[in-house]
Amino acid sequence: MTNGWTDIRNADVILLMGGNPAENHPVGFRWVMEAKRNRKAKLVSVDPRFNRTAAVADVYVPIRAGTDIAFLGGLIRFAIENRKYHEEYVRLHTNGLFLLGDGYSFEEATGLFSGFDAATRSYDKSRWGYLLGPDGYAQIANSLDDPRSVFQALRRHYTRYTSEAVAAICGCRAEDFLKAAEIVCSTGTPERAGTVLYALGWTHHSFSVQIIRAAAILQLLLGNIGRPGGGVNALRGHANIQGGTDHGVAYHSLPGYLRMPAVEQAALADYLALVKPRKLRPNSINYWENAPKFFVSYLKAMYGPRARADNGFAYDLLPKIDGNYSWVYIFDRAVRGEMRGLIDFGMNPVANGPNSRKMLDALSKMDWVVLSECFETETAIFWKAPGVDPKAVKTEVILLPAANFAEKDGSFTNSSRWAQWKYRATEPPGEARPDQEILARIHLAVRDLYRAEGGTFPEPILGLHWPYSNAANPSLDEVAREVNGREIATGRQLGSFAELKDDGSTACGNWLYSGSFTEAGNQMVRRGLADPSGLGRHAEWAWNWPANRRILYNRAGCDAAGRPWDPARGALSWDGARWQGDVPDTKADAGPEAGLGAFLMLPEGVAKLFAADLNDGPLPEHYEPIEHPVANLLHPEQSTNPVAQRFTTPYDLYGEAKDYPIVATTFRLTEHFHYWTQHQGPATQLQPDFFVEIPEELARNMGIRSRDRVAVSSPRGTVAGLALVTKRLPPLQVGGRRVYQVGIPIHWGYAGRNPGPLANLLTPTAIDPNAFTPEYKGFLVKIEKVT
Repeated sequence: MTNGWTDIRNADVILLMGGNPAENHPVGFRWVMEAKRNRKAKLVSVDPRFNRTAAVADVYVPIRAGTDIAFLGGLIRFAIENRKYHEEYVRLHTNGLFLLGDGYSFEEATGLFSGFDAATRSYDKSRWGYLLGPDGYAQIANSLDDPRSVFQALRRHYTRYTSEAVAAICGCRAEDFLKAAEIVCSTGTPERAGTVLYALGWTHHSFSVQIIRAAAILQLLLGNIGRPGGGVNALRGHANIQGGTDHGVAYHSLPGYLRMPAVEQAALADYLALVKPRKLRPNSINYWENAPKFFVSYLKAMYGPRARADNGFAYDLLPKIDGNYSWVYIFDRAVRGEMRGLIDFGMNPVANGPNSRKMLDALSKMDWVVLSECFETETAIFWKAPGVDPKAVKTEVILLPAANFAEKDGSFTNSSRWAQWKYRATEPPGEARPDQEILARIHLAVRDLYRAEGGTFPEPILGLHWPYSNAANPSLDEVAREVNGREIATGRQLGSFAELKDDGSTACGNWLYSGSFTEAGNQMVRRGLADPSGLGRHAEWAWNWPANRRILYNRAGCDAAGRPWDPARGALSWDGARWQGDVPDTKADAGPEAGLGAFLMLPEGVAKLFAADLNDGPLPEHYEPIEHPVANLLHPEQSTNPVAQRFTTPYDLYGEAKDYPIVATTFRLTEHFHYWTQHQGPATQLQPDFFVEIPEELARNMGIRSRDRVAVSSPRGTVAGLALVTKRLPPLQVGGRRVYQVGIPIHWGYAGRNPGPLANLLTPTAIDPNAFTPEYKGFLVKIEKVT
C-alpha cells in the first residue's frame, strides 16, 4: 500500500478491481464503508463475479477474467482524451515531459515493442531509453504536446482503447464502462482524491505486474499518488505477507528489496556498480545511491567481525544466484529430477501451487522433504493423494510441528506497512516449537556437521554471525534489534537508515526497518491513538516503514510551492523552514525552491508514466491469458504476453477454446482462511462442501440445477463437486460470441476434516515474467453434469 487501510476513509472515489474485500478483508473493508458514509465516496467495483463488494458499490461492471489491462487502458485513454487528468501534477511530478530516444516504438499490428528477440522471447530494454543530453541527463520537453514526450507516447499507445474496444474485450457494456470512467476520472482535480484497491485477482496472471503498472499510470495522471485518500493499495491476503517480502523471502531479493547478487557479480565492486543508479536529472535525490551503505551494513549483520574492508566485507560468503529459483521453477526442476531435497516452512505447494499433479510428482522425485507446519497438510502426506501409488514414492518426509501464530511472539507487517508487535496468547502444544527455534536448531546442527566433517565451501555457514544469548532459540527481541541496526563501536541502536555507513561501522539486518527498534525501545509495540491530523494517520501506533512515513511519495501531494493540493487533506506542507505533517518523503529542510523531485528513490526524481524496467514492455498492453476463449482483438497474431513463461514437462498441457470453451477463475470464501481452516471443525460446518459457481444461463443450457454434481476439467485434471447456480456470473459478449465464466473456491483438499478436491488440479503452470506469479485467475475449462 502506498497509503494504508485507515487512509481509505479520506477517498472521494474508490476503484476496486482484482479483489473482494467485503468478503476477504472484512475488517479492513470498514474503511471503505466509512468513506461512503462520511465523505459520500463513490465505490466502483469491477469483477467477474457480482460479489459482496459489488453489492454495496455505486457502480458494478462485470469483466472477463484476465482483461483488466484493457479496462484500465480504457480509463487512461478516457482521462487523456477528455482532459480529465491533473495537468499540473503530471508536469511537476511525472516523467510526462521527458523525451524518448529513437529506439522506442510499438507495432500495433504485431503487439510487440521494439527490441523483441523471437529466438529468446525477450526484449532488449535498452531500446526504450530517454533522449540523453551531453551531460548524461534526460532531456525535457517544453510542453506535454511535444510529439517525442513520454506523455504523447502514452496518449498514442492508448488511442486504441476506446469504450467500444474495452467492451468488446472485457465483455461489459460500453455505457457501463463510461459510467465507471466518469466517476473514477472525476478525481483528476486538486479538490478530489481517489484510491485504487486490488488483491490477488490482479497478481495471479501472466501479466500481473503490468496490471498494477496500469493502475499506477492512471493514478499519476489523476494526481492521486502521495495524497491522503489516494494511492495504489494492495490488499494483502495474510497478516504478514508484506513483512515476508520486506525481509527477502523472494529468491532474487535480500531484505529491504536489495538485489540478490548473481554469479556475474564476482566482486563486491561489481555488485555495487550494478545497484547504485546514475541520476537522470540534476534535481533527483536518487536515494538508491545509498545502496552501498545498506548492503555493507547488511553484510556486517550477517557475518559480524568476519566482514572486513580488506575482504570485501565477506561478500564472497553471500550466496549468488545463477538462474531463476522462484518456487514455480524449483518444482519444475524437481519434476526433471534435478533437486534432491526441500525444506518447506508454512507453505502447502500441493494445494496452493499451480498444476497440483506436477507438484505431487515433483515431491515424489526428491530424496527428502522437511516440512514445518501446524497441521498435517496435503504436502505433508502427498503420497496419500488420490491417484498416487505410495510404493512408487521414494521420498523421506519429516514433519516438524510448528507453533501457530497465536503461540508466538514477534511482529506482523500488514498491508499498510505497519509493523505491529504482538505477544503469544498461549504456549505451543506438545512438541511444537516457534519458527526461530526450528531454524536455529537446523542451523546449529548443520554447523556442527561442517565443523566435524568438513565439506564443500563450509565458510558461509561457519562464518555466519550468531550473536544470540540463546543460540538454539533466539529471542525475537534480539532479532528485532539486529534488524533495526546498530553502531558497532558503541552498540547504540540506530535511529534511522540515514545513519548507515558503507565503511563497516554499522550493522543492519534490513535498512528499510531501521528506526523500528531504536535506543528509545521497540517502536512496534506502540499503541498511541493520537491523530492530530484528523486523517487517520495515527503516527504513534506501531511503526510504519520507511521512517514511520504513513503516506509514500507525500511530497507529490503538494504543488510547486509546497502547498497541499487540497488544504483540508494535506499529508505534508512547507512552512518556510521545514516540511510539516507526515514524515516527509524528501529532505526535511529542503524547501520547494530546492527543486528536488518528489520521488526520491528514482533516478528521474519523478514518477514514471513510461518505465523501461519491466521485462514485457515500458507501457502496459492488453494480452490475453495463456488460455483464452478468443484471440486478442487488438493484435490476433500476438494474443498472449510474448515473454510470459510456459513450461515443457509432460504435465504442462495448455488448452484451447475449441476443447475448453469456459473461462474459470478461483476465489476465496469468508468462512475459510486459505488452507488452514479446513482442519477446524467449526469452519467446516460453516462451509462444508466444495462447489462450483455456475451462471444461470449456462446451467439452463446444460440442464444443471443447484446441488447437482458436476465435473470441471482442464488439460491438467478434473475436479468434481456440487453446482451452485447463480446470477452472480453474468454471461458476456466477447469478440462477437457468448462467453461464460465459472468460479471455483480454493479451500479444499484431501488432508482436511471434510475432504474435497484441489482447485489447482485445474490451473496451468504459466507465470508473469517479472514477479513469476502463476496464472490462477483466468484459464479454460469444460463442464459436464455427473449422473
